[in-house]
Amino acid sequence: EVPAEEATVADAPESGVSEPPAVETGSSENTAAPPSPPAPVVPAATSGAPVPAAPSVRRFAREIGLDIGQVPGTGPDGRISVEDVKSHSRQLSAGQGAAGPRPSASASLPDFAKWGPVETEPMSNLRRAAAEHLSAAWSNIPHVTYADKADVTDMEALRKQFGPAAEAAGGKLTMTAIALKIVAAALKRFPLFNASVDMAGQEIIHKKYYHVGVAVDTDRGLVVPVIRDVDRKNMVELSVELSEVAARARDRKLSPDDMQGNTFTISNLGGFGGTFFAPIINAPDVAILGLARSRMEQVYVDGAFQPRLMLPLMISYDHRLIDGADGARFMQWLVQAFEEPFLLSLEG
Repeated sequence: EVPAEEATVADAPESGVSEPPAVETGSSENTAAPPSPPAPVVPAATSGAPVPAAPSVRRFAREIGLDIGQVPGTGPDGRISVEDVKSHSRQLSAGQGAAGPRPSASASLPDFAKWGPVETEPMSNLRRAAAEHLSAAWSNIPHVTYADKADVTDMEALRKQFGPAAEAAGGKLTMTAIALKIVAAALKRFPLFNASVDMAGQEIIHKKYYHVGVAVDTDRGLVVPVIRDVDRKNMVELSVELSEVAARARDRKLSPDDMQGNTFTISNLGGFGGTFFAPIINAPDVAILGLARSRMEQVYVDGAFQPRLMLPLMISYDHRLIDGADGARFMQWLVQAFEEPFLLSLEG
């Protein structure tokens, strides 16, 4: 089995996702009952007119995975503010968003105290922000998850061979660090996976930079620091930076900037075991790669069964932008890169 890094890379709802890159939730819980709603405000996108929102508000909506065209504006002439976006996100999380009424999980809960002792605990700001972000991403993004296995027997041999060089530089050459380099090359070959969807503007935003978020498990929940310019760094440099940001995450020393600007996300649950999971896309990304624990398996190779180290890979992608064949081709390339390390040198 391939050892995972100390700050185990994990997927977000424990699971596959991701820390909301730029959601500011404040320091206190909003428990007040909502005021009586004014006359219904028609979302700008449905009126045929341009969405009345500042670029910063549009960007915020994209970052938390919302279609700003569906956000009712409360400002003059229906102008949409950041608070309107946050309010709409909370409504979606409660099942009351523009997509249609859904039963609220909190409203449907029974009185558990009737059957025995209970204890309640307020959600932390981090957990609440993650819950809102994940709910919005799941509600607004049509997810498809595609899985395969890569034979990493040769890659594992190279990892062990060059591991001391990474350790001498202050890092640890893990499969996550290797995956960062492989993903960087894959995103250049398949640029749609490095894009974002703007439904309000009816645009596809192609990013010309490669910043990859890595889900890290901490004692207070999941955080997703971003490794910038992964395409410009070698594996040793990536291993050092990954070790540093994981340590800062555990020590609560990450700044908001450290968790913004991602174009893709990796979530590695290999340290916990398992053979499959379906990670939730870290909006505004359009895809997330999951890794489970590698295991020795008997594989039929060259006319005989041989023990090979097999790594389970899962890619969840946004079906609004990425078709099934595109997802399969992306995964096929990833598998080939894990199985044939020389391919990375050809890709630069």
